[in-house]
Amino acid sequence: MEDSKIVTPIKAQLLTNRVIVWNPKAGSYLYKNGFFGKPVGIRKPKVPEFDRPLELSLLETAYLLQEKKIELANEEEAPISLEEFKKRASMVYDGFLDKLIVYMDLRRRGYVVRPGLKFGADFAVYEHGPGIDHSPFLVHVIPSSARIPPIEMVRAGRLATTVRKKFIIATIKRGEEAKYYAFTWFKP
Repeated sequence: MEDSKIVTPIKAQLLTNRVIVWNPKAGSYLYKNGFFGKPVGIRKPKVPEFDRPLELSLLETAYLLQEKKIELANEEEAPISLEEFKKRASMVYDGFLDKLIVYMDLRRRGYVVRPGLKFGADFAVYEHGPGIDHSPFLVHVIPSSARIPPIEMVRAGRLATTVRKKFIIATIKRGEEAKYYAFTWFKP
């Protein structure tokens, strides 16, 4: 199916804490147009089209709902609004709302935002997408009220240097605005 035949919003279903796009063509469309989600059972997709359902992260789901690219239903096919979804996601995902603000800000700036867990951060951020370029920076979101021990900053800097990426700490200021602090490693 060509992209022009995909009708948005695309149907997605919330199953407990997972969101699935059951239609493989629609899932391929989302993956191809922004690297959203992960095809079920395919660890690292080599091609943008696949014949499997697509699993979306909770952050991706909220973003796509906000942008009206998907519509979400529960297991009984009843619609779930963005506000209801955010409320549910906040109960199971620590720091969800702060991370969502940062995720949405980075996406609106044109970046491709993927999970950064393997790098010890919340997000790995790409200019073009995984498999096309390497992520130039990692973003870790912390609450604005949190204190960061100096050893954590050293650890973050060392990690970023090891994987050759800039390490950015994001925090949320008043008015739900993301604020970024970049760390670069240098030898004195």
